[in-house]
Amino acid sequence: MAAERRMRALRKGFSAGFARGFAAGRGEGIVSLHLVLKMEFDLMRTKSVFAAVLVAGWVALAGAQTKPAGDGPLFRFTEPQGKYAVGLKMMEQYDLSRTYRPKVNAEGKPTMGERARPLQTLVWYPAEKSGRKPMTVEDYSGLLAAETSFDKPNVSPDWKQWVDAMKPSMKEPLWAVKDAKALAGKFPLVIYAPSFSAMAWENVDLCEYLASHGYVVVASPDMGATSRGMTPDLTGIDAQARDISFLIGYAQTLPNTDMSEIAVAGFSWGGISNLFAAARDNRIDALVALDGSMRYYPGLVKDSGYVHPEEMTLPLLFFTQGAISLEEQAKYFTGKGSEGPNVLNAWTHGDLITVDDMALVHVEHSSVYQRNEDIWKHYPESRKGDYSRADGIVGYGWVARYTLAFLDAYLKHDAEAMAFLKKAPAENGVPPHMMTVDFRAAKGMPATFEALRVGAGEKGFEHLAEVYAAMKKEKADFKVEESPMNDWATELEGDGHLTEAVEVLKLNVVMTPEAGDAWEALGEAQEKAGQKPEAVQSYKKALEKDPENAEAKEKLKALEAAPAAK
Repeated sequence: MAAERRMRALRKGFSAGFARGFAAGRGEGIVSLHLVLKMEFDLMRTKSVFAAVLVAGWVALAGAQTKPAGDGPLFRFTEPQGKYAVGLKMMEQYDLSRTYRPKVNAEGKPTMGERARPLQTLVWYPAEKSGRKPMTVEDYSGLLAAETSFDKPNVSPDWKQWVDAMKPSMKEPLWAVKDAKALAGKFPLVIYAPSFSAMAWENVDLCEYLASHGYVVVASPDMGATSRGMTPDLTGIDAQARDISFLIGYAQTLPNTDMSEIAVAGFSWGGISNLFAAARDNRIDALVALDGSMRYYPGLVKDSGYVHPEEMTLPLLFFTQGAISLEEQAKYFTGKGSEGPNVLNAWTHGDLITVDDMALVHVEHSSVYQRNEDIWKHYPESRKGDYSRADGIVGYGWVARYTLAFLDAYLKHDAEAMAFLKKAPAENGVPPHMMTVDFRAAKGMPATFEALRVGAGEKGFEHLAEVYAAMKKEKADFKVEESPMNDWATELEGDGHLTEAVEVLKLNVVMTPEAGDAWEALGEAQEKAGQKPEAVQSYKKALEKDPENAEAKEKLKALEAAPAAK
């Protein structure tokens, strides 16, 4: 209760004073910003759903020229529907591999019911045309009540406030028809990862748009490890990243998904969780980040211990909000989370398409946030230059169009879509000053064990040493431990590829020349491949490194005693 009272007090102060500070001009706006940043941190510690609004919005305010909020146009998605009708399926399921609720509840009594992690799952998909009424914004808002309590729907005061702020849009019909019959066929999969503490449908227009163009889109709410509110730390990121992998596994049970083509799109916090998911889930083929937090919190990436952007080979489409200067970055993004190598600069081994959305502030990368009138009342239109709320609506349409082109290019392998991505925005019909686009093609291969295997497959195992040498030029200390190299050779031998196994083990002794066991393993593989003279030399090398190697002695003796081949 204390945390809730604190949150309400903070929000009340925010509502009463924040807009006044920004309306007064740049100077007072900066002062107010510092207060808001502190409020954001305090609110996140309460794990309040209201924190989603602050986390999504504060970045856009840093250093911006401001003006009083006007009525402005209501948000309407501007892109035409694709050739498919859209269906919506809602599933209430649990990730039984993880706990969510504690053994003992707040009253000190045993928690009743399922304690596994609840995941309200939405699936948008190409569907047969139907005469039934489509979902409205109000229908989607009705999903909030049962996000985590499937059997006991309950809308929190914070969600009620959110819904109230969307009243002007509540009756707006969208595209999806609930439980419409799915079209026959297989369609690429897109997992959508929402922003900090946000609902699964925070970008409903984008999700429906992609489904209408032949994609199955799956999403669940952004939640912390053990609470509905996300936490701004590695534990929180890990929880969402594991949700992404769970949803990929769930999608495999659907009859209309092509599981060989998978992308993950994430907004804000979801645009760092999707990076973490891709780092350990090799089913993911492409990433889309809508002003993703990976740009602002490289320290969290660095501290993960396993996310290495410089080794990633996936194509990445990254949208940024309106320009932020280096000075603003240094001033407002401080602390351990912001200290680390720039993720986008490190992304050199996968194609990188960077779209600078000059007309969009951070929150406008979500269609639901664009519909929330409280955001526009409490966050005046804080843009650089003369960009208006109307420009933000048009800009969102172009975000959707570029996202579709990216997915068509990399999941459907469409040449026209790839050409679209490489053109200047004006050539694609983008209005002047709306956005800039930079296409940076991948260069070379990362110095990783997986890339070494790929190189062997592409260039031939007889060129494996050359592939390794090229990687050493990029990363001088690159080497693979003896054990995975031995496992690789054993795998090849098991499949009858003896010559290839020999090449792997020849490279192994280059990387570990003092290891007697490595020379012995090479000799054994050469013997199996019929390369007896070479095997003799390898066994002798093994004994030079370890004179007590009994197995190498025995194998060498047997080979030397064997009659020479006629």
